[in-house]
Amino acid sequence: MNRKVSRLLTGIALLVIVLLVWQYYPPTKQHNNVTHDEGFNRNLMPIIYTKHARCRMGYRHIDEDEVKQILLNGRINYKKSQLNSKPDPKYALEGYTADNQHVRIIFAPSQHGMVVITVIDVNEEWQCDCK
Repeated sequence: MNRKVSRLLTGIALLVIVLLVWQYYPPTKQHNNVTHDEGFNRNLMPIIYTKHARCRMGYRHIDEDEVKQILLNGRINYKKSQLNSKPDPKYALEGYTADNQHVRIIFAPSQHGMVVITVIDVNEEWQCDCK
């Protein structure tokens, strides 16, 4: 009888461990089999900056060259992107600037060029008056 109880308790303990691991480390979602750059043209020109993006760039000390480097070399963060956004999808690209600033830049490719929506410093919350 002790052996049966021991096996039952061991089974329950393993089940609890699996459920805890599942809760804290959920399986990553597939992004509809989207590859790294599928549907995203990194060479779309001209680069068009919104008033909001220009404001954020000023407060965060990020210049146009750094934005271009993130556009060309940044990693798409699909969790922060809005690929079904209308009228244009929004891609969140992340990377590090030359001065090691971790940034996320939201780009929206449009028929007029690549629109920079906003610029975010991932590690630091800057005070600004941007609307």
